[in-house]
Amino acid sequence: MQFPPTHSRRAALALFAAGGLAACSGGPGRFATGPADEAPGTDYRPVPNPGFDAWVASFRNRAQGAGISEATLGRALRDVGFLPDVIERDRNQAEVQRSLQDYLALAVDDDRVSNGRAALRRHDATLSAIEARYGVEKEVVTAIWGVESRYGKRRGDIPVVSALATLAYDGRRGGFFEKQLIAALRILQNGDITVDRMTGSWAGAMGHTQFIPTSYQAYAVDFTGDGRRDIWSEDPTDALASTAAYLQNSGWRRGQLWGVEVTVPAGFDAGQAGRGRNRSVADWQAQGVRPAAGGALPDHGPAAILLPAGPSGPGFLTFRNFGVIARYNNADKYVIAVGHLADRIAGAGPLRGTFPPDAQGLTLADRKELQRRLTAAGFDTDGTDGVVGPDTIAAIEAYERANGLPVTGTATRALLQRLRG
Repeated sequence: MQFPPTHSRRAALALFAAGGLAACSGGPGRFATGPADEAPGTDYRPVPNPGFDAWVASFRNRAQGAGISEATLGRALRDVGFLPDVIERDRNQAEVQRSLQDYLALAVDDDRVSNGRAALRRHDATLSAIEARYGVEKEVVTAIWGVESRYGKRRGDIPVVSALATLAYDGRRGGFFEKQLIAALRILQNGDITVDRMTGSWAGAMGHTQFIPTSYQAYAVDFTGDGRRDIWSEDPTDALASTAAYLQNSGWRRGQLWGVEVTVPAGFDAGQAGRGRNRSVADWQAQGVRPAAGGALPDHGPAAILLPAGPSGPGFLTFRNFGVIARYNNADKYVIAVGHLADRIAGAGPLRGTFPPDAQGLTLADRKELQRRLTAAGFDTDGTDGVVGPDTIAAIEAYERANGLPVTGTATRALLQRLRG
């Protein structure tokens, strides 16, 4: 994603936006959320804005100074418009802080796994050729594809030039987005894509695996040999190869794991956990860290322990390749999701560890039950994934109003017990 990757469908808004994806991490496209997680029904229609028009006029001079031709500017800016919904999304990236459990429930759900295996089978020859050239396992490339755009089903249909111009004009990260806009214009000038086909997410991340323009310029490849680096078309070949090229350039080591699920012993000093706090595998082994699946710990050099749900939840021993995926999106949850999805696509099962109950004492199974019972009672939660997002909150509020209860929108054990009758 190059800006992590994605689900209750509108609940997904906050998942990648605030549940862990880093904003502007410097990867191929990590702004906050990919098109797989756009809000259903979001408009993204341009509206008149004289200030924006004045900004565009002044920007033309800066763009020409950066080497963008008048012909390119004419084509690209002819229909450029101010998109207020883009500003709304940028302003509300931190609505909800998602737990790793919720993040995985949405990003590595059963559909994402089964569809990933099907996508791998369908494109196996291409992905195998990409793996042979760039040394990045095909399951990893497929997993990034799945998290970023649901294997190409949601690549984003927002005009990139308008989205980037809107964000550059807005000024909160104006310098960054103007740089991306200049890069997008260079891509158009190079002939890789036309203005009408240059679409993407609300923050300008593009294609099957969501490259931001500057990362596209640096790492996108023409794997098909047709003279264009086309990450937008129905054929995902160039996008998948570009992702592998990005990871290769970031230091990917073929044949080495990103990480492995582990358990830690009672009394383990959790202060040792965290990215960058590397120790030898032998050291971790001596402290009682064990693979959750049994056997001996794999050894791919210095490793860190991550305990995103605390010592009682699933733990992860992470290696160098974890940090390489983090170059794509620098959020731990994103990297774990991509790594775990890659493992699942390759045939592994779900995580073995269990997550502790949430602050209201509800497990994921409890929250799924609550959603089912609310929907059955006529208060639709738009899915039963166990993730309490906007739709579930709205359903709870409607139920509370209808039953003369204080309106809190909070999923609680008391509410579940009431629904059980």
